[in-house]
Amino acid sequence: MKSGIHPENYRLVVFKDMSNEYSFLSRSAANAKESVVWDDGNEYPLIKIEVSHKSHPFYTGKAQFVDTAGRIDKFRKKYGQFGGKANPDNQPDAPEEAPAATEE
Repeated sequence: MKSGIHPENYRLVVFKDMSNEYSFLSRSAANAKESVVWDDGNEYPLIKIEVSHKSHPFYTGKAQFVDTAGRIDKFRKKYGQFGGKANPDNQPDAPEEAPAATEE
């Protein structure tokens, strides 16, 4: 390993998954603004994370779907005025009517 590029201040830190309140103790050199008392009675720095192995779909096997309804309409409403044919009502163009058939 190259010398002088790795941090020297590794210490025990509690990581807390904010999506499911799961916490675990590990070593890290990351800065922490908060601290928490762990199960062993000692106080450790606390680092809050969004995803851990307890909440990530790859590890849990459960897919989490993100609600995307209305995103296209929102985009068209916001940017429809720029170039191309803008549709102010955000409604799809009505199909052209075919000529009426005549009875013979």
